[in-house]
Amino acid sequence: MLEAIYSFNNEMKELFRTVPKHASYTSPTIQKEILNHISNRVKRMICDEIDGGKFCLLVDEAHDESNREQMSIVLRFVNKDGVIMERFLGLVHVRDNTSQTLKNRIYFLFTHKNLDFKSIRGQGYDGASNMRGHFKGLQALISKDCPSAYYVYCFAHQLQLALMAASQGVIALQKFFTQLSFVINVVGASSKCSDQLRDAQAEQMTYFKSIGELETGRCLNQIGTLQRAVDTRSGSYLKLVSTLIKMFSSICEVLLKIIKDGTGSIRGDADSAYETITTFGFIFVLHLEKEIMEITDLLCQALQKQSQDILNALRIVASTKLLLKKMKDER
Repeated sequence: MLEAIYSFNNEMKELFRTVPKHASYTSPTIQKEILNHISNRVKRMICDEIDGGKFCLLVDEAHDESNREQMSIVLRFVNKDGVIMERFLGLVHVRDNTSQTLKNRIYFLFTHKNLDFKSIRGQGYDGASNMRGHFKGLQALISKDCPSAYYVYCFAHQLQLALMAASQGVIALQKFFTQLSFVINVVGASSKCSDQLRDAQAEQMTYFKSIGELETGRCLNQIGTLQRAVDTRSGSYLKLVSTLIKMFSSICEVLLKIIKDGTGSIRGDADSAYETITTFGFIFVLHLEKEIMEITDLLCQALQKQSQDILNALRIVASTKLLLKKMKDER
């Protein structure tokens, strides 16, 4: 990073040339200070880009690796050239996820960045009660201060929850996802199992490469892992199902090793998991779900585009319904 800085700035290059030889400026404290300065500079550029204009506020919550509650803030606005822009303003730590706490932290950030909350012309959140509540939700609290800040429930979030609710209403699919979760728990039960899975994939790739049946290209043939899906991200289910199909033989190999060499109850769990994923019903639903999710995922991705409008979104929904109907009729 330091080399990149002084390669584009002669003044900084001269400064680094004259510093004491023992001063490397790469200690953790200095690194964090440099990153903080860069972050503040980027935020100032975003605020300058808004230039006192109107903007929409997009907020979501998440936990970081240390299990601290974080709030992500994104601003959506039209720049001077008439182009719709979405800028990630930053992550803000919050003590809790109550609507009042979220509002206070947002206003605190706006104050420090010289952004007027009266300029908010839209709010986009998920459907949690602390966000969309009509009386004490975040959207209600901000609407009291700025009546023009209309709230829109995220369309992509609604679609993903609707897809999960629809799938859970089908007994075969509900059973499939329960079995899928069980398989993930068994295969990822320990670091040893994860290592065995990676080794099995590496051996499989070596074999296919030796017989000339391995497709080559960028981002291909990467050794992956099975990760849990999230209900509010349908794309994560598509990724999980696709990964399971790709790693199917490797997973079966790992389960057979656990059955043979494992100890305790893990052997019984591995045997049940192996018996489950090798049944016709599980494999059929696995491939069927992949085809369905590939169609619905296109809709989810389209609804999250910056330049999307409601009329085009309705047309995309209609075309997605036709594709699903065509798939059903052909079966």
